[in-house]
Amino acid sequence: MSEEEVVEAVETAAPAETLEAGSTENLFSGAPTDAAAPAAPVFEPVLRGKLDKFGVAMGTGRRKTSVARVRIKPGTGLFSINGRTLEDFCCVEKHRETVMAPLKAADVVGKYDIWVRVEGGGITGQAGAMLLGISRALEVLNPSLHHMLSDGGFLTRDGRKVERKKYGFKKARRSFQFSKR
Repeated sequence: MSEEEVVEAVETAAPAETLEAGSTENLFSGAPTDAAAPAAPVFEPVLRGKLDKFGVAMGTGRRKTSVARVRIKPGTGLFSINGRTLEDFCCVEKHRETVMAPLKAADVVGKYDIWVRVEGGGITGQAGAMLLGISRALEVLNPSLHHMLSDGGFLTRDGRKVERKKYGFKKARRSFQFSKR
């Protein structure tokens, strides 16, 4: 085909379909689509807790080697950790604030009775485990709190653990002192 024939064929080709205002053409099928497409799908969070038949929410939290089993029910604000009060169990204010952080973020301090059974690890790991367990149980009671708790980082499990000691080293990574002479 010569160049003149190609130009003539292009000019005589049928014009492309015109689309209505407000609609776009689907790039894959060529079919027009409406501009009023359905909205983004609704986000359904994964609930990592349970609600029993009595209305008590249960959540499990872990941190390092600590495990906390938390039960929450609507009440007057009682707080029991291994049969002791929060002030007796957490002597350091930093740990008390860690445990109370999800309740303050959700603005429900004093509205729920909380019962915690925690074991393993030290007080810092136990405080972190209680934070996660309380957050998960609160989310089960009121799923609308998910974004608030998630934005605060309360629903994220801290996976850091103590690194094991390797042979030929003094600790996990610390080597023995090197001597030139």
